[in-house]
Amino acid sequence: MTTILLTGGGGMVGRNIIDLCRERGIEVVAPRRTELDLTDHASTLRVLREVRPDIVVHAAGRVGGIQANIREPVRFLTENWDIGRNIVLAAREAGVTRLLNLGSSCMFPRNSPDPLKEEDVLSGTLEPTNEGYALAKCAVARLCSYVHREEPSLLYKTMIPCNLYGRYDKFDPAVSHLVPAVIHKLHVAKRDGLPEVEIWGDGTARREFMYSGDLADAILFAVDRFAEMPDVLNVGLGEDYSVNEYYAVAAEVVGYTGGFVYDTTKPVGMMRKLLDISRQKAFGWQAQTSLRQGLQATYDFYLSSGAADALSAR
Repeated sequence: MTTILLTGGGGMVGRNIIDLCRERGIEVVAPRRTELDLTDHASTLRVLREVRPDIVVHAAGRVGGIQANIREPVRFLTENWDIGRNIVLAAREAGVTRLLNLGSSCMFPRNSPDPLKEEDVLSGTLEPTNEGYALAKCAVARLCSYVHREEPSLLYKTMIPCNLYGRYDKFDPAVSHLVPAVIHKLHVAKRDGLPEVEIWGDGTARREFMYSGDLADAILFAVDRFAEMPDVLNVGLGEDYSVNEYYAVAAEVVGYTGGFVYDTTKPVGMMRKLLDISRQKAFGWQAQTSLRQGLQATYDFYLSSGAADALSAR
């Protein structure tokens, strides 16, 4: 049986991977922060030597929305680089032959033509609103490719998912991404009987958001076929939606019937960010969850997990 050592097991992606591994009877070891400090190389190496995993899936990271990235660029750069460098180099030192690093669509230059191809990474200027995070992600991906170049027997690869949402997401407006922020905002508006909800920008910016359960499925699909997986692989839907469309579908799911107003003074980031999934299709994987299904599952989690009540109590 394949043993997976998973970093970031407490995050949204990590928890979805753990759920799917348990459902499929796959052994996964996911040390929490109290058990493994990824910023400490010696501790990371010790755990890898103890577990001796067949593959490392690196899903840990400091993540957040536009507001958080603008507010703390130093933290987003240094933390993500430190943990990425440590897990990759410690895995090499421990003799782990397979490592799957999770990148981010933020790695692509802001002015790359759509759809974004894997080879576009580091071909131009990054989006300023999340540059620190993106720089770290680019550096870790390159480190994986360098390790494989120096030692071809070490298959250290990077998967670049599109934007994600889903169960275990963060709904606090101070740190949340678009979809959970929209769900929380619309829930509060419905609860309080607000006639209007504010949208940042004019709502025409387009984003590709995939349900996090689908990414977990893609990762396990890749683990089973790791030798065939390209060294860098985009994973996404191959289609995107406008911010207005996310608000409209989420409003249907939440049951909000009010209107929308626009604040065009607020930052919105890139106007479009759509991944080219040609390699993904050739690899043989595709997402199965529709936007409506994913938003409904996420809203159900928001209500059942107590997130709605906790945020409302502030």
